[in-house]
Amino acid sequence: MSAQPGLRERKKQRTRETIARAARELFAERGYHATTLPDIAEAADVSTRTIFAYFPSKEDILFSDFVLMKQALAQALAERPEGEEALVTVREFMVSRVAAGKSKLDEQIGRCIHDDDTLRSHLRARLAQLEEVIAPAIARDLGAPEADFRPQLVAASLTAAFNLLSERGRTLRTAEDVAAQIDPVIAFLRGGLDALKEPAKDRSTEPTPL
Repeated sequence: MSAQPGLRERKKQRTRETIARAARELFAERGYHATTLPDIAEAADVSTRTIFAYFPSKEDILFSDFVLMKQALAQALAERPEGEEALVTVREFMVSRVAAGKSKLDEQIGRCIHDDDTLRSHLRARLAQLEEVIAPAIARDLGAPEADFRPQLVAASLTAAFNLLSERGRTLRTAEDVAAQIDPVIAFLRGGLDALKEPAKDRSTEPTPL
């Protein structure tokens, strides 16, 4: 059983959550670019220096939920049942996130990001980081080294699917909506993985063409 966090860790976590929520509420109300770090510090009742103790930049506050998502996906892949494909785990993770629903603030932050070309590109860059946790799981399924290009290729395809769902987030309201978008991708990648698992055909016994 994992040890419960101590008092100091709990206080730090509460401070981090307070800063993030105060900032996100200001982003939703005023816009990301119009909100300054002093504004966030005042709303969270902390100093600007304290903010930097928890977040390297204002952008890191905006995407603070991404860190939690990446950690949750890594945990899901690490704890998947014996014999369950990484593709299945990723698919269930993506569907369950939408099934859990979004708060009004989450939807406002989503609009804030998707209405801004720069923030949207930064979101894509962060989603690409999910390859770091997906590729090793795919490599284990293949019995291949993590540096092998095949798991990297599949992981890149899956993060592209995350991007697709992110771009269409406003129209994907239910788990069924997400499944309809992601299942063809999963089926395509599974077919590719099955082919990659097959041993290479031995051509040494084939007749030499005339």
